Amino acid sequence: MTESLRSVLERHAAEGVFPGLVGVDGAADGTLETVAVGALPADAIVRIQSMTKSVLAVATLRLVQQGRLGLDDPVERWLPELADRRVLREPNAELDDTVPAERPITVRHLLTNTSGYGVMTVPCPLGAAMAEAGVEAGQEPLAIGAEDWLRAIASLPLAFHPGEGWRYHHSFGILGILLSRATGGLDAHLRRELFEPLGMVDTGFSVPREQAHRLPAAVRRVADGSLVEVEPAAGGLSAAPAPFDLSHSELVSTAADFAAFARMLADRGRHEGRSFLAPEMLVSMRTDQVPERSKADDSFFPGFWDGTGWGFGVSVLTEGPNAGRFGWSGGLGTDFFVDPDGSFRVVLTQLEMGPEVMRLFAELQ
Repeated sequence: MTESLRSVLERHAAEGVFPGLVGVDGAADGTLETVAVGALPADAIVRIQSMTKSVLAVATLRLVQQGRLGLDDPVERWLPELADRRVLREPNAELDDTVPAERPITVRHLLTNTSGYGVMTVPCPLGAAMAEAGVEAGQEPLAIGAEDWLRAIASLPLAFHPGEGWRYHHSFGILGILLSRATGGLDAHLRRELFEPLGMVDTGFSVPREQAHRLPAAVRRVADGSLVEVEPAAGGLSAAPAPFDLSHSELVSTAADFAAFARMLADRGRHEGRSFLAPEMLVSMRTDQVPERSKADDSFFPGFWDGTGWGFGVSVLTEGPNAGRFGWSGGLGTDFFVDPDGSFRVVLTQLEMGPEVMRLFAELQ
């Protein structure tokens, strides 16, 4: 018999690994079970980090179905900084060893992490240059605003021609800025087009001052087994007022809010019986979009591509008993997935990704 959500969360809390955990089991018909254990209340507003990618993907696909964006539109239409890209002859080459890009970066390339920008998994000049420019991906909070971040990105060459390789993360920071320019402001657009219709009342780029007491500390487990604070409770980058434009940043949300988002995806893109995301858009989102030639062993962590693909803003299981499942995780111990049968699961912690978090996710999946 499969261990219940409550049992798994309580066991991990009892082991002293997590200060607190919140989980949700739900289904497209509205069935919902929420479990909170330890020091994390069910209504905590947490940093969901890379789970934001799925939200941006839905926002983008809604604009596509409205005819306001095209998946194959060059991004330079909104981001002229990214016109006329140069590409390294090979990903580990010196920064001046480049050729002209064979094609422009498109909206599709951003959604699929194939823009040519992203995390460099081995030491190389481009990775060092990203760190020096302040655009290296990592767990530390962003230090520069969206426009400065984009200028820094635009000063660097691509690791490969758009559409020909896969690297994680940076494409979605670029996508956030594109959406902001295309809509007149990303935060307001998401609130109007996604969060308010779906009832996601506590989701946004920062927590309002009057709700800051609901934002827990984010913690990291260090070598001696102790926990150290990496972002304070009721403070840090996620607490309003924002220090700069956060269009390239990541969201905060709650178990109830993200369950509403996951339920819409589980219910074939419908919300309250009405189409919210067109069926063909949802099919594209949850279908592997990355060609086999781009699934290099060094494109992400070892074994990532085993039975797994990447759709639009989510990973997709392509093999095994859970084939068709899609979802994604966040670097501070958050995760969600949706199954083909219309069920879904959300888990929220604020413990930085590491072996303990990965073990939890493996058991819950």
